[in-house]
Amino acid sequence: MDHIVIEEQEVSMTVDDHEILASDSEIDSSCSSSEQFGFLAQKGTIKVEEGNSEHEIIKKSFLMGLGSFGKDTNVVAIHRNSYSSLTGRARLETFRIFSDAVARKCGGNANIKHAWYGASRDEICEIVSHGFSRRRPPANSELYGLGVYLSPANFSIDGALSAVVDENGLRHMLLCRVILGNMEVVCAGSEQFQPSSTEFDSGVDNLSAPRRYIIWSAYMNSHIFPNYIISFRAPCSTGFQRIQAPRVKPSSPYMKLPTLISILSGFLPSSKMVLIAKYHSDFRENKITRFQLIQKLRQLAGDELLVSVIKSYRNKKHEARNRSSAAANPNTTRGGM
Repeated sequence: MDHIVIEEQEVSMTVDDHEILASDSEIDSSCSSSEQFGFLAQKGTIKVEEGNSEHEIIKKSFLMGLGSFGKDTNVVAIHRNSYSSLTGRARLETFRIFSDAVARKCGGNANIKHAWYGASRDEICEIVSHGFSRRRPPANSELYGLGVYLSPANFSIDGALSAVVDENGLRHMLLCRVILGNMEVVCAGSEQFQPSSTEFDSGVDNLSAPRRYIIWSAYMNSHIFPNYIISFRAPCSTGFQRIQAPRVKPSSPYMKLPTLISILSGFLPSSKMVLIAKYHSDFRENKITRFQLIQKLRQLAGDELLVSVIKSYRNKKHEARNRSSAAANPNTTRGGM
């Protein structure tokens, strides 16, 4: 269904993970770990040698996702999770089982994506060895529910902001496969910690152009599988922390709550509008969270009406924008005459 977005959110989409998916099938088992990354070799990883397609595809995706900062960032090494240990093979099999289960639930498509996760070297080693054990929002980020946050394949810059410099001046990130299934929008400031209903499997900040995938804690070791560790050197240890992801104006209109409530008043009885006004007031006074407010709206108005109102609003905004563009460019409508 369409989801209510009560704040303008950044959207952008430039790179997908099709190429990374292709690289998963081109694994060269002859790669060996260097002494510089002995700590990774101990975790059962294998170095992906420079020059082969697997290395180049992952490196290209990572640097492109950094935007203009990619040209000054040096990828020092890429290591692949070999799944060689007993527990490693068990985690891989667990991921496959849940992939199949979510696919059956979602009509045949588990919606598996690649995503980045930045952290300290010690935390990344802990994840590769034992799985995820903590949840935290990324650096310089608002809270979008309580879970594990990952960045889409085309936004490695967001994960890089959470990567911590080690004693060798290197940062490390995980490139993971993630089972997203049916995603639901989680608003900034939400304290949601699980799917809002059995319909959903994961959270996202924006359905059409996500910048955050949220995997709930209950699923963090069944729906996330770390595939690669990327070790890189950023332009400088302090300047990189000031990098902010590029802001791009949303391509579709968002809907403010007062506007939505005003339109709903033409469809709902006064008894329900009184309750909606009360919950809106509670939200403005920080008595309830945004997630709780949206849930109340869904309960009182119903998803069918909300979808209809949102679609109608968006269509009218598009029509108004098209009329405005036509008026501003009269030559276009006259065939250039």
